[in-house]
Amino acid sequence: MGRKKHTDHVEKAAHGGGGLKKFLTLVALALTAAAVVKELRRPKEERTWHGKIASVVPYELRVPTLERARERLWNPDAEHVVGPRVFGVGWSVNMGKAVAVVRQKVGV
Repeated sequence: MGRKKHTDHVEKAAHGGGGLKKFLTLVALALTAAAVVKELRRPKEERTWHGKIASVVPYELRVPTLERARERLWNPDAEHVVGPRVFGVGWSVNMGKAVAVVRQKVGV
C-alpha cells in the first residue's frame, strides 16, 4: 500500500497535478506580457523587442535566427554558461560553453 501512494504521487507530479507547474506557467505568461507591454510603450521607432524586465529577466521577442541560436546555444567562447534565450523570456544554457568548461576542468 505504501508503494501505491508513492507511485500515485509521482504520477500526479509528472502529469502536472501540482500547483507548481501552473504557477510557473502563470509567471512565464506574466513576464512575456510585461515584455510586450514594455516594448509597446516605447515609440515605434525605438522598439527593439529584446532587453530585460526589471533589469533582471532577459527577453528576446525578435524572430529567431540561426546566427543568434548558435551564439546563445553553442558558443564555447562566450563569457557565461547561462544567457538569454534565443526566443522568449528567461535564460538558456549555452552548451558550447558548458562543454568547454568541462573540457578545461578535465584537461581534454
